[in-house]
Amino acid sequence: MKMETGKILILIGILFILAGLFFYFGGKLNFLGHLPGDIHFSRGNTEFYFPIVSSILVSVIGTIILNLFFRR
Repeated sequence: MKMETGKILILIGILFILAGLFFYFGGKLNFLGHLPGDIHFSRGNTEFYFPIVSSILVSVIGTIILNLFFRR
């Protein structure tokens, strides 16, 4: 039980560090959200934006990080 609590606390700490880095350097990550495959339509006063490739990239990176911690 102590081992699991330690892993969870480490994971929460890493998530806080990553969130802090994202907010600190967020404006400098110009490629995120503008990758090839992200959908963007604008017509008149209407704009539609769906960052599908950016979402997939964040999901894959998150899956890899979580698998490193919760591997059995």
